[in-house]
Amino acid sequence: MNWGAVWAIARKDAMVALRTRAVVLPLIIVPLVLMVGVPVLVGLISGMATHIDAPSSDMTELTNALPPDFGEQYAGLTEVQAGYIYFILYLFAPMYLVLPLMASSVVAADSFAGEKERKTLEALVYTPTTDRELLLAKILGGWIPGSLVGLVGFIVYAIVADIMTLYVAGRIVLPNPLWLLLAFWVGPAAAALGLGVTVIASSRVNTFQEAYQIGSLIVLPIVLLVVGQAAGAFILSNWLVALMGLVLWIINAIIFAIATATFRRTALMARL
Repeated sequence: MNWGAVWAIARKDAMVALRTRAVVLPLIIVPLVLMVGVPVLVGLISGMATHIDAPSSDMTELTNALPPDFGEQYAGLTEVQAGYIYFILYLFAPMYLVLPLMASSVVAADSFAGEKERKTLEALVYTPTTDRELLLAKILGGWIPGSLVGLVGFIVYAIVADIMTLYVAGRIVLPNPLWLLLAFWVGPAAAALGLGVTVIASSRVNTFQEAYQIGSLIVLPIVLLVVGQAAGAFILSNWLVALMGLVLWIINAIIFAIATATFRRTALMARL
């Protein structure tokens, strides 16, 4: 394995992508909206409801669905306060996965398709690397930025969420084991899943937009997680999050194995 060439291509991909407006804008706007805007907006509404003693809805079903230790940790809170903490810790958790998934997909969409648009693909395919090394470089070029965006997003979210939960309920709730698992175990796996699918798509289409549109379909399972929690079908727990990460890593290994077996740079040249 020519790791020098692999890292050189991966580094070049990341740097080129981060100079592209179509890549940079989503990497700025989406984290700000998700990690800052949403918790602040919901927190302000919850805080106002708490301070004006607004009537709260019946949360018996929600309380019964929560992990047993939730009631013990947050005993004495009003229903509005407990509801906001539930939102911060559980309901919003699947939405966090959009961040590493989106970031890696955006960068990966620019890999082969971006090379075609910039007319640099021919030089790339003649680099002294094997097909496996070239594919690995393209994957690392998206996975590293995607994972970093996810980790930075987690740090920002934890700070913002703690400020808002202090305002609403007088408590600091993050980081906790569930969110640490999300940030350091499931997030990188989600980033790998997004870029694996998108890199394969990027090698088979001609434009960045086509590759990104195909890769964005990976967000659908996250939407199902959000809907499932909101409907009370399940509540994320530490073991469930750990299992979810394991499943994602297994899927990633399968995707990478298939991609390695089917990727041929000669096919790229044929589509130039």
